[in-house]
Amino acid sequence: MKIIESNDFETYWKNYSKKVTDDPKTEKTVKKIINAVRKDGDKAVRKFASKFDKSSPQKLEVPVSEAKLALETLRTSDKPLVEALELAAKNIYNFSNKQREQFSDFETEIDIGLFTGQKIIPVQRAAVYIPGGRFPLFSSVLMCMIPAFCAGVEELILSSPPMENGLPDKRTLAAAAIAAQTCGISLDETNRCKLKIFAIGGAQAIAALALGTESVPRVDVITGPGSRFVAAAKRMLFGEVGIDFIAGPSDILVIADGKDSTNIEQTADLIAADMLAQAEHDPDARARALVPNREFADKIVAAMEKRLVNLPTAEIACASLKNGGLIIIYSNMEEAVSISNKIAPEHLELQIADADKWISRFKNYGSLFIGELSAEVLGDYSAGVNHTLPTETSARFTGGLSARHFLKTVTTLRCAKGDGFERARNAAEIIGRAEGLEGHALSAASRSESKKN
Repeated sequence: MKIIESNDFETYWKNYSKKVTDDPKTEKTVKKIINAVRKDGDKAVRKFASKFDKSSPQKLEVPVSEAKLALETLRTSDKPLVEALELAAKNIYNFSNKQREQFSDFETEIDIGLFTGQKIIPVQRAAVYIPGGRFPLFSSVLMCMIPAFCAGVEELILSSPPMENGLPDKRTLAAAAIAAQTCGISLDETNRCKLKIFAIGGAQAIAALALGTESVPRVDVITGPGSRFVAAAKRMLFGEVGIDFIAGPSDILVIADGKDSTNIEQTADLIAADMLAQAEHDPDARARALVPNREFADKIVAAMEKRLVNLPTAEIACASLKNGGLIIIYSNMEEAVSISNKIAPEHLELQIADADKWISRFKNYGSLFIGELSAEVLGDYSAGVNHTLPTETSARFTGGLSARHFLKTVTTLRCAKGDGFERARNAAEIIGRAEGLEGHALSAASRSESKKN
């Protein structure tokens, strides 16, 4: 864990390593996979499954009845987990519906005879990719599927790597059933089902979804987390398919001032817990904090060391803290805000007094957690906000996954006779001719009332 003064931050940040997702070897491997899937379809998918996955099922599509069965089995073997997932699904559904309400159709007469508008149209077919590696992120099933259904997507495809039995992780399947049921989607295969499931993993899954194969329908948008190979495939296929964003390693920035706490040791322990929750994701994950003095920083480090003794994922967390763990000592809140906006964290926690006074000053973050009780882990799982968020400073230009990723905002124009129409028509004629596009000018001119007469 590195501790620096704020006046050293600019040098630190300038020399900071390039993005983890930028890896020429990964790009080369993924390019081969994409080209093979483009050429050989299902055959290539199975070949890469036998090389990279735990099994290579002959039949890539999984009956949705397997999701229903997985849920029934899990309800018997781990009822508390099912109830937790159902509660999370309900909160995600309520929040996603509220987000969807913010997008609406309209038409307005901006000038006499000029009616402009927008329509919000869901994509027809979307895909959700869920990894199945060291940590099968079945919570991401809820986070990705529910906003898609709330957006009104006609058909949703879930893809996840096959386990030894040729099926995705049973908890992933159970979560899919919970997501569908929460959104009122029937899993009765005798009807036209809005959900399809495929046991395909890695870059080959992204290629199959983006390009289509004999078994896998081509989708319009792909969302969901994944390895660096999945991220590279999404980047390389963007344009042929829409994506949410390129997800890199998870990161958090906690800003604390100690002013709203009567027990600094307790606050330091909470910060340590939240930083370790990010660090345990991956050796490349970034856990960072901004605090007002060295004593506070030392207390956080001590709390981490104490917690690491009994943390099952300590080896991963330690590697992460060694690679990118950072505590910055700031001089004042203006400085802390400036540093935070430059880091553009995926998760930003504010454990500061008068937080509302400062919130508007923070411009770049994926999701904001306000106050000591608002642990980032609640956003990860159960509070309703989405955990699929921009990483590696991309919060500078985009937000997290929501219903909007499955929606297209298109515009409409309807014209009628009137002074406003004639002004716009005449302006179009003038601009088209000035640009040297006489066909444009003539198209506008042909609608002139004076020339018709």
